[in-house]
Amino acid sequence: MTAPGDLQQALFLRLKSDASLSALLGGAGLLERATDNVAFPYVTSGQTSAFEWDTGAENNDDQLITLHVWSKAHGEAETRAIMDAIKARLAGAVLVIGPRGQTRLSLEFSEARYDEELLVHHGLLRFRALTRENA
Repeated sequence: MTAPGDLQQALFLRLKSDASLSALLGGAGLLERATDNVAFPYVTSGQTSAFEWDTGAENNDDQLITLHVWSKAHGEAETRAIMDAIKARLAGAVLVIGPRGQTRLSLEFSEARYDEELLVHHGLLRFRALTRENA
């Protein structure tokens, strides 16, 4: 089984190794949680859900992980560029997490919108992470 924290750590390591994404993010970059006065743009980790697709039971071998993109740029171009860089880096990626197997990522959902309450552009990316044990 792959613990959600292990998956997030491996995912963030993969994203941090992408020079084009790092250039787009500039300052704060990738955060587990946003802090006060964090520099925009940045990406935070959202909810991770683990379950068995057929039965709905909890199963850490099959997870959904959500990433949030935050931008205060005029228009949504910056948000979409960051989302595209993340998608390019993670969609179809295979992460080795621990000795038990490999985790394959696939994009399940993406959306960009303007949050009028927070006055920011907010992007959502949800990936399915499926872990299979080594034979």
